[in-house]
Amino acid sequence: MGQCGVTSSKTVLVFLNLIFWAAAGILCYVGAYVFITYDDYDHFFEDVYTLIPAVVIIAAGALLFIIGLIGCCATVRESYCGLTTFVVILLLVFMTEVAVVVLGYVYRAKVEDEVNSLIVNVYDEYNGTNSNAQSRAIDYVQRQLQCCGIHNFSDWRHTRWYEESKNDSVPISCCKANVAICTGSLTHPEDLYQEGCEALVVKKLKEIMMYVIWTALTFATIQILGMLCACVVLCRRSRDPAYELLITGGTPA
Repeated sequence: MGQCGVTSSKTVLVFLNLIFWAAAGILCYVGAYVFITYDDYDHFFEDVYTLIPAVVIIAAGALLFIIGLIGCCATVRESYCGLTTFVVILLLVFMTEVAVVVLGYVYRAKVEDEVNSLIVNVYDEYNGTNSNAQSRAIDYVQRQLQCCGIHNFSDWRHTRWYEESKNDSVPISCCKANVAICTGSLTHPEDLYQEGCEALVVKKLKEIMMYVIWTALTFATIQILGMLCACVVLCRRSRDPAYELLITGGTPA
């Protein structure tokens, strides 16, 4: 029965190591996705909230790739040193992913306050030119999220750009995609997106953080199974001298 348990654990470990390699690629993709997506909204959010979750999850992905390599070799050879290293590194990655989950929940709770405190300043810096970073960010968000203004399109009346342009209009990025001819004029509000951008930016950022949290939790669960299987093999080796001689090719005295 003990040998059967070890064989089953080894089989599961080999399978899990293949999953770890796939997970490494997925985690790196998720980290890159978070970094790139947040970059589109970085004027509405502090950089620290962008970089930390993305860098941590990419680092976890890199460690998982190393774990998969060590785990496969150690499992096939049933190397005590290799399996011990495998468990230790797996534990470190597990702790890293727990940290990602905690940071994700902390930052998710702060998203709304951060956006509320920065979005007014971003809109006030809008000048309608492509060379202006704030202008590019606002036009991108308004087109991507199909919104206009902070709470609604009338918020543009309180910006410097509106006062200086003096044409009673909002940026073209406020125009609905299905409207063929739209100049952004406030005399035709039906042509403009009615929902404000603040709530949609907050919703988008929270969705991204939940994506990170659930990804980290999923792979953390798989890693617990990997650690348990490795421990089964290690315990069998340490408790049964005959098993040790069997796998090393020796004979009992």
